[in-house]
Amino acid sequence: MLVHITNDDETESVRRSGIKIGKYRDGVYAMPVLPNFIVSNQWLRELKRRMSGSRMLSAVHFRIPDAETVYMGHYSQEHVELTAAEAAGAIMHAEDPLGMEIIIPRAIDAKEIHEIRTVPQVVGWRYHPNARARNMCGCPACLPAGTYKSRIFRERFYDRD
Repeated sequence: MLVHITNDDETESVRRSGIKIGKYRDGVYAMPVLPNFIVSNQWLRELKRRMSGSRMLSAVHFRIPDAETVYMGHYSQEHVELTAAEAAGAIMHAEDPLGMEIIIPRAIDAKEIHEIRTVPQVVGWRYHPNARARNMCGCPACLPAGTYKSRIFRERFYDRD
């Protein structure tokens, strides 16, 4: 069982037609449904931050065959080709599963969808998985003008110097 995060406005279309591959994407991005709810839904806050106009995101739970080929890895590194079962096991037993993702190189049919549900909107990380482990950089490349609380963060950053 895998979970894909999507805009709440698109849930009826997903229920009817399945999950399509986006115009500029390699496949359908997903995470395995694990006992750790935070790891399974870790991408929610980062996706919410990037999607313009999205107020609510929903989780689409679906099943694919265990032997199906998928790509798995950390979002900032090269992905490896594995079966769906091996990828889910690798993420479950990873030392630090935050930032991991599975890419299914095909669309998900409506018959494969098990459930669509709303999830708490405060689960996950923003910017990168360990963003709270270090101080935020205040340079314009890392913190563009006009982003939420950018002036406050920039003032704190330059006051440290």
